[in-house]
Amino acid sequence: MNRDPLRLAARAEAIEPFRVMDVLARARALEAAGADVIHMEVGEPDFPTPRPIVEAGRRALAEGRTGYTPALGIPELREAIARHYRERHGLAVAPQRIVVTPGASGALLLVLAALLGRDETVALADPGYPCNRHFARAVEGRAVALPGAAEHGYQPTAAALAALDPPPRLVLVASPANPTGTLIAPAELAAIHAWCRRTGAALVVDEIYHGLVYEGEAPTALALGEDVLVINSFSKYFGMTGWRLGWLVAPEGLVRALERLAQNLFIAAPTPAQHAALAAFTPATLEIAEERRAAFRARREFLVPALRGLGFSVPVTPQGAFYVYADSRAFDDDCERLCRRLLEEAHVAVTPGTDFGRHEARGHVRFAYTTGIDRLERAVERIRRLLAQG
Repeated sequence: MNRDPLRLAARAEAIEPFRVMDVLARARALEAAGADVIHMEVGEPDFPTPRPIVEAGRRALAEGRTGYTPALGIPELREAIARHYRERHGLAVAPQRIVVTPGASGALLLVLAALLGRDETVALADPGYPCNRHFARAVEGRAVALPGAAEHGYQPTAAALAALDPPPRLVLVASPANPTGTLIAPAELAAIHAWCRRTGAALVVDEIYHGLVYEGEAPTALALGEDVLVINSFSKYFGMTGWRLGWLVAPEGLVRALERLAQNLFIAAPTPAQHAALAAFTPATLEIAEERRAAFRARREFLVPALRGLGFSVPVTPQGAFYVYADSRAFDDDCERLCRRLLEEAHVAVTPGTDFGRHEARGHVRFAYTTGIDRLERAVERIRRLLAQG
């Protein structure tokens, strides 16, 4: 038998590319050729990492704190995260329930590897963060899409879960969500949790954008009970994009299994980043984070009505994160074609909805308001001129 030694495994064949990275690569090529591209595709804010965090990272490097750390994270950081829940949410979370990970992606992979067996299912929102369904496939599980309706903020509901037969092994929701920026109402999340308890499904809540909420303060899902798993990140609210640091709060009975998986999959989160993150919870950093939250809110308040004025349908105003999920069918029923035209002709980079699922995805695009209002104004004017051409 003549076999190809480089034949891909089925799981690798099944995992689709992250389309936004193709958009970014083309945008970079246009910039290299002299074009001024306005980036509204990737969720990377234009703000630098807060200075107290950078200084703490430099001190860690200067002091030689670069060796291996425990797979669960350095004790000081786990304590600091626990204190954060106590001070911000009035919630007692035992530090031994906290697992520090290489980004929130590391936490998502740990959870799915620990709980999702071969051919078992995880219910996910559609539209939703694309890597979640790919993580499920990587561990030989299956993703079941829950098509989101605008009247529910594109979010899953307990009623939608109740229609699944058989019930899934896991339910993974995000609040605020990517790409929609919407929250799950506390009563609805409690109903989802109650349904999970009745059916024996594990509830995992992605709170990566949790600090970036623009009307009030969203409660953490950890308040629902110690059986809820919550994932968070230092990248968004704390501004540590690229430091590859996140965390997971899990029921105490799962922590040893998560530790074994972490030891084998990635050993530990980056050591200097963990020491730098100790400064994330200081008053100086939190003041910066709150100033940036106000800036994101101002950007949202400009962009949403501006897009509606152009003719995009935005039926739900995002309550958090830094994205607008817009219906683009008034201009083109193929979002990928529209995104190519926006990039090539208007030099505005936007993400096609097909990155985020299947449900009406081809009729939607995602705009990231991660650049300043002056650039957003320029982007809107460029889009206006392009659309006027028909």
